[in-house]
Amino acid sequence: MQAANTNASEASVSGQHDYVTVFVGDAMFGLAIERVHDVFMPSGVTAVPLAPREIVGLINLRGRVVTALCLRRRLGLPDREPGAACMAIGLEQGAETFALVTDGVGEVLKLGAETCEPVPINLDARWRDLASAVHRLDGRLLVILDISALLAFGEAIAA
Repeated sequence: MQAANTNASEASVSGQHDYVTVFVGDAMFGLAIERVHDVFMPSGVTAVPLAPREIVGLINLRGRVVTALCLRRRLGLPDREPGAACMAIGLEQGAETFALVTDGVGEVLKLGAETCEPVPINLDARWRDLASAVHRLDGRLLVILDISALLAFGEAIAA
């Protein structure tokens, strides 16, 4: 299988990795558990004028001002229905904290190299550069998101 990008070549690493699963519609994504700090229900989001579309606003998370990022928008998908339930994942990138807003949060999966594959070339183009690998699990595809790529905006993307 031909890999579609050169993000972290997780498929070649042996051993097991733990992932927090998140859902956007029917799609299932994995986030490396070592990058996840919190799981919570976002509330009191304050809009940020002139922010990129993916930034839904700012959230107060235990006294810290956190940038809230919509995973649906980051993946190029339509917005959730107004009033639909959502969950957020707290992530650290450098010295900044982000809240990744998703449709839902699943379980933690411990996956080995036997199910891991490089990002397939036929994966949705909007997702390809944000993924580091995929795992085939009982008829489902778990797309492992590269959190650094996911949180890169503007000049960070060009670099």
